[in-house]
Amino acid sequence: MPEKEKLRIDKYLWAIRIFKTRTLASEACKAGRVKLDNQNIKPAHEVKVGEVYQVSKGPERKVVKVTGLLENRVDAKTAVNFYEDITPVEQTQSFKSMFHAPMLKRDRGTGRPTKRDRREIDDLKDDYFEKGS
Repeated sequence: MPEKEKLRIDKYLWAIRIFKTRTLASEACKAGRVKLDNQNIKPAHEVKVGEVYQVSKGPERKVVKVTGLLENRVDAKTAVNFYEDITPVEQTQSFKSMFHAPMLKRDRGTGRPTKRDRREIDDLKDDYFEKGS
């Protein structure tokens, strides 16, 4: 892949597949969801090898270290060679655990839950989410 001397952060984040479109990457920068040393950066910020960026994308938080400059979007396997994901494990695990909440099911034909049943269900949910955080 040809490397370029100057590269904008919005184009870089799009090229390494953090964001689906360059517009989304640019809007994230403008909204303060892309940071360098805890400072908001503009979409035209020049990327340098070795810099570490904090990127927030919905509930997901990523810490990305630049290992190479990539101008054009490539497949995911190639894109991995141009950055290093140094996101702390705690942040990664907490994001993943949100999707592994217990599924509560009631047997078919048992009818609607009573007020007592509802309270027990709510207590179960509260206990689970307090332990998870």
